[in-house]
Amino acid sequence: MEIIGNIRKLTTHLSDPVDYQLPIGDQQLAMSPLFGRAIQLQFLGEIHCIECGRKTSKSFNQGYCYPCFRSLAQCDSCIVKPEQCHYFEGTCREPEWAAQHCLRDHYVYLANSSGIKVGITRGSQIPTRWMDQGASQALPIMRVKNRLISGLAEVILKQHVADKTAWQRMLKGEPEFVDLATRRDELFEQCRNELNQLAAQQGEDSLSLLTDETVVDIRYPVTAYPQKITSLNFDKTPLIEGVLQGIKGQYLILSSGVLNLRKFSGYKLQLTSP
Repeated sequence: MEIIGNIRKLTTHLSDPVDYQLPIGDQQLAMSPLFGRAIQLQFLGEIHCIECGRKTSKSFNQGYCYPCFRSLAQCDSCIVKPEQCHYFEGTCREPEWAAQHCLRDHYVYLANSSGIKVGITRGSQIPTRWMDQGASQALPIMRVKNRLISGLAEVILKQHVADKTAWQRMLKGEPEFVDLATRRDELFEQCRNELNQLAAQQGEDSLSLLTDETVVDIRYPVTAYPQKITSLNFDKTPLIEGVLQGIKGQYLILSSGVLNLRKFSGYKLQLTSP
């Protein structure tokens, strides 16, 4: 098998285990038939922006050319720090884009990937967001009116729980079970005054605490986790090869190391397997 094309991040379908496909060129390559097989991924020296398609010598923010990185709202720093959303100040790079993506209901959630963490996502990105992060458990705990409020709520909660995934730990195995519902109730109690204040500031209908949601359990197609994490990088090693032992989050787990495919969105690759 040989396939050539520019890649995007892995697409996911929630099944048991997660079903992965790799967008490469104009194809959606099913990854499950490649588990246990030797594969080669050769970077062919071309990078194309995932937004405008122009050829670029360097990728910014996981797949964008520099002009798009500087101009697109989806590349603004407030995407990483939603509490800094400046739409209502009239300074958004793309107000129409924000109206479709930021001024929609968002969810605050708890997830367990390398341990418990708090995060936010649009409703349309559930459960994709959790699978992209390699979460083994996830639970929505709050629904809010827009991205700004979700970020402000996350700031309150992350005083008591992490807001980032330790990706190396996530790739070393399954995390210990966490009773997310119990932790949710504890956080609501710990943050009661601050959450009430936020709701009063933003409007009583701006924030809803969710107490009846069900925990989503996620299992990944991994046959062997690495004992030592070796990160693979096309910019340093254009030819990456090894036996595909699994996928978790956006990482290929190979016998030679782990490869974050999302980081190399827009790269032109040749994928081969005997």
